[in-house]
Amino acid sequence: MTLTSEEIERYKRHLVLREVGGQGQQKLKAARVLLGGAGGLGSPLAVYLAAAGVGTIGLVDDDVVSLSNLQRQILHDTPHVGAPKVDSGRDAIVRLNPHITVETHPVRLDAENALDIISRYDIICDGSDNFATRYLVSDACYLAKKTLVFGAVGPFDGYVTTFKPHEAGPGGKPYPTYRCLFPEAPPPGTVANCSEVGVLGAVVGVIGTLQAVEVLKEIAAAGESLAGRLLIYDALGARFETVKITWDPSNSLSGDNPTITDLSIHEGSEDIAACDA
Repeated sequence: MTLTSEEIERYKRHLVLREVGGQGQQKLKAARVLLGGAGGLGSPLAVYLAAAGVGTIGLVDDDVVSLSNLQRQILHDTPHVGAPKVDSGRDAIVRLNPHITVETHPVRLDAENALDIISRYDIICDGSDNFATRYLVSDACYLAKKTLVFGAVGPFDGYVTTFKPHEAGPGGKPYPTYRCLFPEAPPPGTVANCSEVGVLGAVVGVIGTLQAVEVLKEIAAAGESLAGRLLIYDALGARFETVKITWDPSNSLSGDNPTITDLSIHEGSEDIAACDA
C-alpha cells in the first residue's frame, strides 16, 4: 500500500526509524485495529494510532460522552457532551489525521455480535470497564484467531499485556489467554468501581499509550512482544514491573480439554464493574 507525498511528510519521523521505515509504515496504513471502548484507554489509543497512520480504526461503544468522562477521556471535549462516544471519537480522529478511515459501531459487544465485529479487524484492543466484556472479548479473539492487546487500570495502577494464544510461544506451547491469568470473574461486589474510589486520569493515559505502543509493535513486527508477559505500572511508587504469565493447560478456553467452543457462555452474562476506563 503506497504512501502519498503528504503521508511521507506526515510520517517522516517513522520513516527514518530502522524498525519501521517505509515497509513498516505501509503495514500501518494497511492495518485494521478495533478499539473495544472509546473511553479512558480508548482515547490515547485512538489518538496515537491515528497519528501513527493506522489506516482503519474501529470504535465500538454504546455510551455517550458525559462531563465526568473529560477528566481522563481525552478523545472527547466539552462541545461533545451528550454525543455518542463513537461519533465524538470519529470527529477527533479525522481532525487529527484525515487519511484515517474510522468505522463506528454504536453497540455493546455481546454474544451475538462480538465474533462478527472482531473478525473484521487484525488487532483488537480491550479498554472495557467490566469483567463480562473482558471475558467476552478475550474468548471471541481466541475463536477468531485475533491478537488482543489488553489494558486495565486501578486508581493509581495499571496493567498491559498482549494475548495471542493462536500462536505458539517459546518451547512450542501456546501463548496464554486472559483465562490463563484469571480463570473466572471475581464475585460481584469484590472489586471496587472507579466511580466510587476514583482514578487518576493521567494513569489511564499512561496505560492506553502503552497499549498503543504494543499495537504498533505488533503491526510493524518491531521489538519484543508482550505476549506471555504482564506489564504492571505503580504510579504512586513510580515503578514498572514485568511478570511472566504462561499458558494454563487446564483453562476452559484454550486448554487441553476446552469447554468453551463458542460464545454461548456469555448469553445473558451479568456485568461486574471494574475500574471505569
